[in-house]
Amino acid sequence: MRILITNDDGINAPGLAVLEAIAKDVAGPDGEVWVVAPAFEQSGVGHCINYTHPTMIAKLAHQRYAAEGTPADCVLAGIHDVMKDSPPDLILSGVNRGNNSAENVLYSGTIGAAMEAALQGLPAIALSQYFGPENAKLDNPFEAAAHHGAETVRALLDHAIWDEADYRLFYNVNFPPLKAENVKGRRVVRQGFRRGTHFSAEPHIAPNGRRFLWIRGGNQHGKTAHDSDAGANLDGFTSITPLRADLTAHDTLSDLKARLE
Repeated sequence: MRILITNDDGINAPGLAVLEAIAKDVAGPDGEVWVVAPAFEQSGVGHCINYTHPTMIAKLAHQRYAAEGTPADCVLAGIHDVMKDSPPDLILSGVNRGNNSAENVLYSGTIGAAMEAALQGLPAIALSQYFGPENAKLDNPFEAAAHHGAETVRALLDHAIWDEADYRLFYNVNFPPLKAENVKGRRVVRQGFRRGTHFSAEPHIAPNGRRFLWIRGGNQHGKTAHDSDAGANLDGFTSITPLRADLTAHDTLSDLKARLE
């Protein structure tokens, strides 16, 4: 198996090293793992692509590249340049530093990379590590992902639905904010929503008098529905959520047709 990995935390992020170990385990001794990751952190860029200017790419080592672009750019670079003569069988994105559950899905560059892979017709899985009081100060805060990552990816490859729809399925995996030994198992759940919390902007005045805004995240540990990704994570489970890039609100189509056509 040939696996392409990327992330949004950057080529030197510790979560990428965790993902590389997961990918090597899944690929096996006869497989290949290729890395094409952003040269600098790209958190929060979503599915952005650098459409209006070129992306510089540099080979750092054997099968290892850094691109001055977004995670989606890295997927495009991997498929259409770095691995163009023999495309990957699977694309993995992560392991993200922090959760990509609930509304974070909409902002995440980690998810954006997996989404682009699916749009390119390739199997893709995004992996993220929830942080909290029980794991944030561990020697390896990615311990849950490192221990359970390979078996989770293999379970998806063996048992998940891999369709060929126009907007193909891809998968979002979030490991709970626990030590590896305390993870309770896996749950297949919907994307959740954290009520009462959201991103915001906080103004600051620089020493030169200019006004700047810092974007601030909301509370990541607020109560959420138990049958959702964030709820499962906070209950101690690894969440698996099937996603599509299709944003159509299918549940409203019939009613809207009756009202407007």
